[in-house]
Amino acid sequence: MVGDLVGEQMRADPGRALAGLEGLRELTGTEAGAQRVAWTPTWARARVWLREQLVALPVEVQIDEAGNLWAELAGADPRALVIGSHLDSVPDGGWLDGSLGVLGALEVLRALSAGPRPPLTVRLVDWADEEGARFGRSLLGSSAAAGLLDPAEVRDLHDAAGVALPDALREHGVELEAMPRAARRLRDVVSYVELHIEQGPVLEAASLPLGVVDVVVGARRHRVRFEGRSSHAGSTPMPARRDPVVAAARLALAVRAGAVTEAGVATVGAIHAEPGIPTAVAGSVELFVDQRHRDADALARMLEAAQAESQTIAAEEGTPVHWSRLQEVAPVGFDKRLVGAAERSVRAVTGDCLVLPSGALHDAAMVARAGVPAVMLFVQSIDGISHNRVEDSHAEHLADGVLALDRLVREVLSEGGGGRGLSRGAPTAGVD
Repeated sequence: MVGDLVGEQMRADPGRALAGLEGLRELTGTEAGAQRVAWTPTWARARVWLREQLVALPVEVQIDEAGNLWAELAGADPRALVIGSHLDSVPDGGWLDGSLGVLGALEVLRALSAGPRPPLTVRLVDWADEEGARFGRSLLGSSAAAGLLDPAEVRDLHDAAGVALPDALREHGVELEAMPRAARRLRDVVSYVELHIEQGPVLEAASLPLGVVDVVVGARRHRVRFEGRSSHAGSTPMPARRDPVVAAARLALAVRAGAVTEAGVATVGAIHAEPGIPTAVAGSVELFVDQRHRDADALARMLEAAQAESQTIAAEEGTPVHWSRLQEVAPVGFDKRLVGAAERSVRAVTGDCLVLPSGALHDAAMVARAGVPAVMLFVQSIDGISHNRVEDSHAEHLADGVLALDRLVREVLSEGGGGRGLSRGAPTAGVD
């Protein structure tokens, strides 16, 4: 029984949330897609827009040491329920990825602020740099808030233009060394709920508008560099070449084969050759390897196999290889009680529900790793396409997602305010 908090007069308005999404798309997108890459002027403009939407609400807005934006609606209990996602996007990205969760949370916050004081404090969060699109390090703000960010591991990261991560952060008022202090923001949080598009084809194949996530896969991301010898493309005989492009191509195939063997997924998403001209054998090649699996042991085997194969390739091609870790995220399972509550909310709105894993990384995984009970709601993605300007979901499914989020939030608030309390437990590792 959810109780009076689900009264119709205080329900969230999905139409208003969708209108906000359209407004944000018009403000920060082009014909090529969304341009809200973190630590850029367009991303900062999106945040100014979000703060303008919050002005009319009785909330306190703050930016923490990691650049995460928080809007707090005080409740009868200082313990907090957090809802939100991220506004940042990949270059030429989709209009819903991340922003749906922020705008859905905004609409729920609006509805709650129009009613009686909630039993728990409610906080909206817009996590900073979920995508890692500019510097290759995803979940930057949420990992800091979860106490899982080591500044030393990211201090030397640079973007494609050579700008150092600490310098880019500083332009937006964030000091890298201070980012771990953002961990205080989760100390009094008892639950975290995130609404997001699926970014895959599972819900559409099942003809279901919504689903509930029970586990987020683990991921290991590396920068791999093959060193060769730059020489003339016409006058260098094939046996005399030390071509790192060939080595990189062979590794890309090996990475794919390893993922198939372990029933995981792996991607070589970028390859950069130097000097990168058609008339010269490259002197070096840098590629990015992303490997994911819901089982930690299988993920480890995928990495070990790729690294071993790269050494074989390097020896055969005469191209020494070096691996640099960019990010490692363990699989994490969500809170079973919240998963059950989320299922009830989805079924109440749509009549059916599918529980599924997330192959994409999300801030919710960082929050769960910090020991905060967390769960995610997924909205069906048309053709399973995301990180692309054609990314889309049916309007009625987006509306269902906002309503399910609203209902779930009110159930959690009712539990937290009803004397039963909400326990914080350790996250569980994802398994097959």
